[in-house]
Amino acid sequence: MDTSGAIDDIGEGLRRYHLATTFGWQDIAQRYRRSRIGAFWLTINMGVLIGALGLIFGTLFRSPMQEFLPFICAGLIVWGFISSSLSDGCTSFISAEGIILQIKMPLFTHVMRSIWRNAIIFAHNLVIFPVIVLMVQAPLSWSALWALPGFLLVSINILWMMLVLAVVCARFRDMTLIVQNLLQVTFYLTPVMWAAKTLPEGAPRYIIEFNPFFHLVSLVRDPLLGQMPEARSWEVAIVLALVGWLLAVVFFGRFRARVPYWL
Repeated sequence: MDTSGAIDDIGEGLRRYHLATTFGWQDIAQRYRRSRIGAFWLTINMGVLIGALGLIFGTLFRSPMQEFLPFICAGLIVWGFISSSLSDGCTSFISAEGIILQIKMPLFTHVMRSIWRNAIIFAHNLVIFPVIVLMVQAPLSWSALWALPGFLLVSINILWMMLVLAVVCARFRDMTLIVQNLLQVTFYLTPVMWAAKTLPEGAPRYIIEFNPFFHLVSLVRDPLLGQMPEARSWEVAIVLALVGWLLAVVFFGRFRARVPYWL
């Protein structure tokens, strides 16, 4: 088990972060090459989705649009970052097969490349939130700044998950589809389009309490809505990051040398 090799790979990837950021920007530019609007097409799609779901579910749940539309907007934007990052994490090594087999570069760079690409898209989508707030005249407080450390902690957690998924999916290609299906199920189990307070009495609370994605979403969504995330959400996210990174480093060290052969 080459744990030191895994730590060196991750450390080298962090030191040479410019490689990941350059590749990430290039991915976005290449994807929307010759498009006048560029990556904002994703923002337009997200805005249409938020508007449609907000009107439909807001009407079904009989929730005031001033509260429900910002809630579903923030939730979908954060969930979009989490789910797309994990999905891309599955193919981080597979899509970089040519580079991995020809150029000596930290494997962790390709994971960072994926999350940076999704962070750029997240920043584009985040533009929708103040527009929604102004449209429905919802209050916005300085507590929204707490979304920044919340997003950083979410990213730290997503990174170790992506690293593990990248290794697993390089070996078992069907895992990519399995993860995507699990993310779809998790989306409905996580309070993104519905609020935790709407759970009927007697409903099992473990759906929320033991759902790490609920706590991760809350760390960014709650400050944007003018609320401080619960202390439990911070605790879960911090413990998850510590334990997750410990296991991820051990796992990565065990199988890191085999990744090129699996590709």
